[in-house]
Amino acid sequence: MFPIFWILLLLPLVSAQTYHWGPCPTPSVQPNFNLQQYLGTWYEIAKLPLSFERGKCIQADYSLRGDGTIRVLNSQFYKGKVQTVEGTAVVQDPKKTAKLGVSFSYFTPYGPYWVLSTDYVSGAVVYSCTDVLRIFHVDYAWILGRSRFLPAEKVEYARQLLAKENIDTFKMSVTDQTGCD
Repeated sequence: MFPIFWILLLLPLVSAQTYHWGPCPTPSVQPNFNLQQYLGTWYEIAKLPLSFERGKCIQADYSLRGDGTIRVLNSQFYKGKVQTVEGTAVVQDPKKTAKLGVSFSYFTPYGPYWVLSTDYVSGAVVYSCTDVLRIFHVDYAWILGRSRFLPAEKVEYARQLLAKENIDTFKMSVTDQTGCD
């Protein structure tokens, strides 16, 4: 009965997200990931629902800091204004550099940010997952582009890649990138 109490308590917190029973999947990540090539601006093409991303013109800018960490600057246009949030990303395992950890607060641990696939010049597929007591997990996934729009075949390739890794894309939605400056 105790775990059910926690599930019922946590369920409203993840209602905007995509959750599934059981622990997080462990998808394959980009082999020989090159962080230097990944840095720069990425535009959100599509995503699984997120309670903290409700706007349009969503993008992320990645740059290397002097201490070796990565500055993450996310922005979106929401309720008539640009909103930004700054975070820090780190390579958590030098042997698997495509498995980054990201945090947007000094008070929260690094969450997974796994680059499943990228060609560095046009598109990327990123996955994250939060495991809750191995009873259920919350999926996060993004299809990113170096430009605000990707050809339909690249978006479909990304969706198929996520599905092949047992990541449900049924609730994935396209991000509005129209009318952005």
